[in-house]
Amino acid sequence: MTPLDLNTTLVELAYFAAAVSFILGLKLLSNPRTARNGMFLAEFGMLTAIVGTLLSHEVVTYQWILVGLFVGTTAGVFIAWWTPMTAMPQRTALSHAFGACAVALVGVAEYYSHGAVDLGRVKMTAIGFEVMLGGLTFTGSLMAFGKLQGLLPGSPVTYKGQNTANMAILLGLVGCVLFLIISPTAPMGVFYVMVALSLAFGVLLVLPIGAADMPVVIALLNAYAGLAGSATGFALDNKILIIAGALDGASGLILSILMCKAMNRSITNVLFGAFGKAPEAGEATTVTGTIRNLPADEAAAMLTGAERVVVVPGYGMAVSQAQHVVKELSDLLGERGIDVKFAIHPVAGRMPGHMNVLLAEAGVPYDQLKDMEEINDEFRNTDVVVVIGANDVVNPAAKNNKASPIYGMPILNVDAARSVLVLKRSMAPGFAGIENELFYRPNTFMVFGDARKTVQDFVNAAKKVSQAA
Repeated sequence: MTPLDLNTTLVELAYFAAAVSFILGLKLLSNPRTARNGMFLAEFGMLTAIVGTLLSHEVVTYQWILVGLFVGTTAGVFIAWWTPMTAMPQRTALSHAFGACAVALVGVAEYYSHGAVDLGRVKMTAIGFEVMLGGLTFTGSLMAFGKLQGLLPGSPVTYKGQNTANMAILLGLVGCVLFLIISPTAPMGVFYVMVALSLAFGVLLVLPIGAADMPVVIALLNAYAGLAGSATGFALDNKILIIAGALDGASGLILSILMCKAMNRSITNVLFGAFGKAPEAGEATTVTGTIRNLPADEAAAMLTGAERVVVVPGYGMAVSQAQHVVKELSDLLGERGIDVKFAIHPVAGRMPGHMNVLLAEAGVPYDQLKDMEEINDEFRNTDVVVVIGANDVVNPAAKNNKASPIYGMPILNVDAARSVLVLKRSMAPGFAGIENELFYRPNTFMVFGDARKTVQDFVNAAKKVSQAA
């Protein structure tokens, strides 16, 4: 076996090991109990893929590769170290942006170096889709980051004829790609027009999407980035890029569909429906009833006297960083023989699995985390439900108000519990911009204030009850 053959064999083995690691890691990520091991296995797969790529005989010099490796590793370590758990959605959006930008730049470099004629139609097809998806994912992810970070309005940015304009840009973008494939001798200006249109389309695609749809948008951008990476693999004849990109794209698309199902909406409605904008004059539905405000000490007494308690976390818990004190409260109630569970809605928070990540970080046992389908029938037998910063995912209007913009969205049936404690800073509406009927129900009590401080008051009161006993 020649050195070249040995080198090729080692690279293929490294790619095979990486592919197996990615697939098994993705499988393990589907269960909270095994998710951590799945992440480690996927990280090992990525390391193996990088090592295999560096062993390739096509690598001429390692100078700039090592510089990029050092800069990227350093930036990744500091970003991971400094990013708080509440900002994980923003960090995820930025990761999509960086990855998509890298993919698009690779496509531009390939086209600039070889030209469409030398590349041929097959590789030009791959590069066309690579640059198109990479460009729109890059700017779209930046827009998602801006909305999540508060740099851009969380409500949809819309104007008359927007969908028509977006469709025209998309048709122009696809037309440029097809023209480059059919006519390889087309002027290079067509390619760069395609690049500009893809960047513009990414901006215009995400701007009209409201903050309520960010979990779906992040999953969808993840799918776009994966498909762009797979196209890069075809362009560079790199098998591991094709496999990893296909896995990423497929999983992101499936996750997007699951998120839409959880909101009883379609992908097209998410992309073009401008869901999340505040109701216009005359559209808002007035909710009548009485708001019952309960002091923290009385709410704590209600909790310590219960037999079954369900905690419903929402983005408000993430903002106040209350997950650790919530875990402490859960432990104290558990010591008193109270059955405590956590009800997780699929779109609670601002990215898929946001609440699961926060509670896992705080050390909440996985068997206490219950999905919506698993917990919904138990609310009728629950003594107290504690809603921490959640809003639209517990709004009964989704079940009984056909005029509501969230009508038909599956929700957590907390209104069926004997008592509901809602922890909020104010009566401000959620992402959907509508009032929550739950707050006016006779079995609901509002506990206003910062969630972490309120739960800490619950903890202090529960400790006093335990000491007195």
